[in-house]
Amino acid sequence: MKNQQRTRPSGPCIWMQAGVVKTKMCRQAFDCTGCRFDKALRHLAEENRERSAAGAAVPGRRGRIVYWADKLKAFPAQRRPCLHHLKRRIGFRACTNDYLCSNCEFDQYFQDEYAVHAVLKPVGMKDVQGIKIPQGIYLHQGHTWVGMASGGQVRIGLDAFATRLLGPMDHIDLPLMGKPLQRDQVGIRMNRGDLNTGLLAPVSGVVTAFNPKISDDPAVLPADPYGNGWLLMVQPDRLREELPTLQMGTEATAYIETEIERLRQAVETHLGPLAADGGNLADDILGQLPPTCWAEVARQFLKN
Repeated sequence: MKNQQRTRPSGPCIWMQAGVVKTKMCRQAFDCTGCRFDKALRHLAEENRERSAAGAAVPGRRGRIVYWADKLKAFPAQRRPCLHHLKRRIGFRACTNDYLCSNCEFDQYFQDEYAVHAVLKPVGMKDVQGIKIPQGIYLHQGHTWVGMASGGQVRIGLDAFATRLLGPMDHIDLPLMGKPLQRDQVGIRMNRGDLNTGLLAPVSGVVTAFNPKISDDPAVLPADPYGNGWLLMVQPDRLREELPTLQMGTEATAYIETEIERLRQAVETHLGPLAADGGNLADDILGQLPPTCWAEVARQFLKN
């Protein structure tokens, strides 16, 4: 019975509603990010587009597969349904932005009202020597994390290793909506006393929302780094290429274990053994170091 409830159709798939395929029901709650069917059809549509441009169109049913948005663009403007209508979130609303959701004011408003402030679902946690890692997220080597969100967006935050290292921040400067991010480039600035450090963006894309709680009270971040302490929502533009560069599951666990050992070695001369609480790292390591070491330690582990 539980399996039947989990797989109950949410409604006709977007590809079916657009008329690209004849019959296909959605069983992913319209979260296309992890849908294999969506991924396969996107790939096929892109192949067909490239072959058509080269004058080598594919015959048969496969050759008729086009991207769902391209199919809907053939409709009269007043009959092109907004993506949120297709996903059964709102009544009919015509798309006025050529299905470029990242540049749509209504989409940003909708995500801010419904996705950004939604209660985050609890997930399983892996404990690595006192450092928590949620299952199902991707880690960047600069200690930011990426989690899949609705509408093809991703949520970005700072992992628990970094919050344990940095301790409480005086101020966190988050980019505004519409700001482009480039992977491995500084996208967020953080201040603590005389320390001004940056966090590298784990993926490229455009900021669609930021967490106002962090700007008002930076203490929310170390208290709940994977929940209420998230930092940004981003519409990624190269997620397929960039996700394989991130770490997940056993790779993320091994990476955190290596980082813990590196941190112990880096600060042992200043703090002595860090084996408090049964060998786990102490809280606010940066606060226990001489301020002259702050910038170097932050650079070494945040990779900025």
